[in-house]
Amino acid sequence: MALMSLNDTIFLELETREAPMHVGGLQLFEPPEGAGPDLLARMYAEMLDTTDIDQRLSRRCYRSAGGVGPWMWERDEAIDLEHHVRHSALPYPHRVRELLALVSRLHGTPLHRSRPLWEMHLIEGLADGRYAVYTKVHHALMDGMAGMRMAQDVLSTDPDEIGMAPPIAARARPRVPELQPTPSSRNPMRRVASAVSDVVGASSMVLGTGEAALRNLWKAFRDEAVAAPYKAPRSILNVPITGARRFAAESYAIERFKAITAASGCTFNDAVLAVCSGALRRYLDELGELPEEPLIAMVPVALRKGEEAGSGGNMVGMVLANLATHLPDPQDRLALVRESMQKGKLGLEGLTPTQVVLLSGLVGAGTVLGPLYRFEPLRKPPYNLVISNVPGPSQPLFFDGARLVGSYPLSIPLSGQAMNITVVSYDGELQLGITGCRETLPSMQRMLLHFEASLAELESI
Repeated sequence: MALMSLNDTIFLELETREAPMHVGGLQLFEPPEGAGPDLLARMYAEMLDTTDIDQRLSRRCYRSAGGVGPWMWERDEAIDLEHHVRHSALPYPHRVRELLALVSRLHGTPLHRSRPLWEMHLIEGLADGRYAVYTKVHHALMDGMAGMRMAQDVLSTDPDEIGMAPPIAARARPRVPELQPTPSSRNPMRRVASAVSDVVGASSMVLGTGEAALRNLWKAFRDEAVAAPYKAPRSILNVPITGARRFAAESYAIERFKAITAASGCTFNDAVLAVCSGALRRYLDELGELPEEPLIAMVPVALRKGEEAGSGGNMVGMVLANLATHLPDPQDRLALVRESMQKGKLGLEGLTPTQVVLLSGLVGAGTVLGPLYRFEPLRKPPYNLVISNVPGPSQPLFFDGARLVGSYPLSIPLSGQAMNITVVSYDGELQLGITGCRETLPSMQRMLLHFEASLAELESI
């Protein structure tokens, strides 16, 4: 057994029936030539026969000291794969719409804490012959980036490779250390004291930040282009939510976004944010819910570079971006988004990764403390929604000859954060996943139409 880290514990403590704390992914595959109608049935049977399970997938959580101590991890020695791996078929008329409806329902169901915190659903029945794999994993077990890396690790760049190990099987390369008891796990209170010491130390680092960094930070926050915390307008995106989910997904050629960056001089991420801005403006205006003030997005920023990018753990900061949704002209919106991101990043200059993480946590504290404690001063949202842009593999990937043709991310709406937009690049395409509260956001799937219209609008500039 091993003591759960403080970061992972937070995701368990945040979880409610209305806000399950798992991330997910929907993968679409084209079967290889000659694949029979029993392809998924055979894959399902092979997965149930797997005996050497990936270490992360055999962990389950429990609370020590009779339910009042810190959260711990232990290995499930008798894991029930029939519970974790499911085989489903889509109803008539076998469209992508039925697939997204199924995934929406699955994504709204919490994972049971008495078992390892993951599920994998093999889904067949699409009219065009493709099959899908929907996976959900609790954020306490792994974050979205770790989940994406794991999904890529089970695939191959060789279309002729067959006889591959099931996706849940342990790989030759060790992924995580074995669960070994440590002095702090034998004495959980010692680990708690250590965690508190780490936070105090990091706080001292922030307070000790150099004069130049603080000057940049102050200059940035005085600029009207910078999206300051807790200045986001109230909107239908920032209300209490239910546990029902709706998921919308689509693919777009990356070259379309690159053309926008070449014409305007902005970054690729700026172009993505500007397209999201136009889509949100159209969607809210259609509902008569467009605020007069611009929406503010929290944009995660990876703090690891180069070889460190593939290492484990969480090391992500945030930049608040002014989405300029109050501006009708798409060119003006793009310009303000670009300026806002530039000056938001300026405020992070001179800070260490640990300092950035701590400051980011302080900025987003309202999304945590509000739902947990109903703390009235934090009811005003620090931002309106999260928009993430995750780089993925540029070459096609395969599983037993089946080509991966789509990989769509599903994320976590929170109370007061009813929509999440995540995009992932893969094989020349941008894969868009929008996860939202079904009851709060009517006709959310229309965001896909507005996304395309916003993209076309920026292309025409």
